[in-house]
Amino acid sequence: MKVNIEIECTPEEARSFLGLPDVTALNESLMTEMQKRAEANMDQLDPEVLMRQWSAFGGQMTNQFMELMRSAAGPAADGKTGSSKDR
Repeated sequence: MKVNIEIECTPEEARSFLGLPDVTALNESLMTEMQKRAEANMDQLDPEVLMRQWSAFGGQMTNQFMELMRSAAGPAADGKTGSSKDR
């Protein structure tokens, strides 16, 4: 047996019926704070500023990234595939 029940109500009515708290004020204050922080950090999204920050690390980050890739490649980086035919 299959029973379908359709209930028409607003989100506020559903919250109060189910006993859930109204978090509208909290949501609004969080969104306002996120918007303030995003606007305050908008200059960080400037490509020139980003390149200056990234280039501050210099070649050290490139070397670390290459070492990570070499270690992830493992035996394949040495030309060994692990197959007995290649030996």
